[in-house]
Order: sequence, then C-alpha cells, then structure tokens
Amino acid sequence: MFWFFLLLVLCSQVFAGQPQLRLLPLAHTYSIVALDPETGEMGGAVQSHWFSVGSVVLWAEAGVGVVATQSLVNVSFGPRGLALMKAGKSPQEALDELLASDEGRDYRQVALIDTKGNVATWTGPKCIPEAGHANGKNYSVQANLMLKNTVWPAMEKAFLAAKGPLAERMVAALEAAQAEGGDIRGKQSAALVVVRQKATGKPWEDKLIDLRVEDHPEPVKELKRLLKLHRAYQHMNAGDMAIEKGDVEGALREYGAAEAMFPHNLEMKYWHAVSLVNVGRLAEALPIFHTIFQQDANWKTLTPRLVPIGLLKASPDQLKQIMQQ
Repeated sequence: MFWFFLLLVLCSQVFAGQPQLRLLPLAHTYSIVALDPETGEMGGAVQSHWFSVGSVVLWAEAGVGVVATQSLVNVSFGPRGLALMKAGKSPQEALDELLASDEGRDYRQVALIDTKGNVATWTGPKCIPEAGHANGKNYSVQANLMLKNTVWPAMEKAFLAAKGPLAERMVAALEAAQAEGGDIRGKQSAALVVVRQKATGKPWEDKLIDLRVEDHPEPVKELKRLLKLHRAYQHMNAGDMAIEKGDVEGALREYGAAEAMFPHNLEMKYWHAVSLVNVGRLAEALPIFHTIFQQDANWKTLTPRLVPIGLLKASPDQLKQIMQQ
C-alpha cells in the first residue's frame, strides 16, 4: 500500500490545479539505450521492481532511435520522443521539447539516442535518490531509486568493457547494476529490445529482438536465459529457411547448432532428427526419435503428417522404422 499512497501524493503534487488527477506508473528503474554502428543495431534494456516494465519504459523504431522513459513515468515521452526525432530533431532538441511541455519534469528520468549515436539524458531533481545517469557517444545509462549511487557508473563500465553483440552487452550492464545493489526495492521485471539502425521498410524484419520478463524473482537472469534461447531459435529459423530452399545439409548444421545450445529441448532435437533422415542418415536419427517419443508421444503423432507435405523424406519402410522407436 505504501507505493500506492506515494503515487497519489506525487501525482497530486505534480498535477495540483489540474482538472483531473492522472495516475502514472512508478517505473523506478535502471536502464540503458545504446547503438552499435558496426552491426547496425540499436536498442535498450531495463530492469525494475515494477510489473511489466518493458511495456512502459522502452520505445524503439528502426531508422529513428530509442527512448527510455522512467521514474514517475510520462509514458508519452516514448512515442513523442520517437516522433520528434523522426521529424528531424536531435535527441537534445527532442528532450528539450518534451520537458518544456511537462509540468512534472522534475520527477522524470528519460534518455534518447538517435541513429547517429547522439544521446540526451535527463534526471529530474525530484527523482528519488539514489538517481543519476552517465552517457557518451552511442550509449546512455540511467537509474533512479537505487540502493547506491554507484549503480549507473557500474553499468557504464560494464557496457564499455563487454564484448559481443549489442544485446549481450546491454544485458551485461543490467547485470552490473544488479551486482551493485540495483533497485532498493528489489527485482521484478526486465525487458530487452533491439531494432535496426537503418529501416528496411519491412517493420517485421526491423525489430530484431523483443524480450520481456513480466514478473520473476530473478528478472535479469531470466532475460539473459531468454536471450540465449532467442539465439538458439535464430539457428532454428535459419534451419527452416534452409529446408524451404532444399538445403538439407544447411538445415542440419543450423538445427544442430541450436540443439547444442539447448540439448534438452525436444523440438530442436526433433528437427535435427528429421534433417538426418532427409540426408540419408536414418541410423543416426532413430535413437534421437526414440528419446523424443519416450518423453512426449505427440511428436510421434506428428511424424507421419510430415511425409505427404515433403518435410520428412522417408519411404514407407523408413517411416515404419521411425514409428517403432
């Protein structure tokens, strides 16, 4: 109940004299927005002791930029910030315009980054301590309601030192924040989004990663696990594309790579086995089918359905051997 009453108090202070009281999310949190010009990716990551933080804090559009809006959140800063940058405003110009129109600016924390790696960040003087931010070319980290004022410097250090894809480096920043004490209230949700630096005109291809942990005792750890699973399913998707093109050997490599990352995932095992059959390696596939069918008989029910549509290239005798597993 404490946080509900705090919300009412803060909102009444911010909007005193307004015709209606507007209740805003208390997404006190730590986050990062960043750009990797070498890979052409940009995105953001966030963790908070607040349900479904990703639906409120992170906003991204390929070819435009990324916004993180938090603390006593003005959610409109997300879509409006993107719209302003899309119209040609720099992150700082967009931020100045957002703040100028907001009587509650002192309670806000917001960061914007554009496709050139330019950033602008604001931590209002009435954000709950510990609160602050650090930024540079291609990144900004920001946090409020933290246990210690060393959280955002730790995030910056971890991000700059991390290697690998942008998503993994942003998660490393979240891990560093949590290791430093993180949100003084604890942990609940996290999110990660990555889009293309340059839009292709195909929105379904421009959002590269969109992961959310809505409610979990270890949200950053779960987000990291989901990111690894996402990478594995990228191999699965590549395997599917190879199948469509008739490249069975390529599919075999991709499904095998996915299975190596998550060896207990039955679906990954299954398509690996199917690919083995399709390249004439039935003997290798049979024990894999046996393991899968023992754990979940629905995969056995599915198998004959693949033959008529050409996804499983098995003769009647081969299919019989598979079904006997």
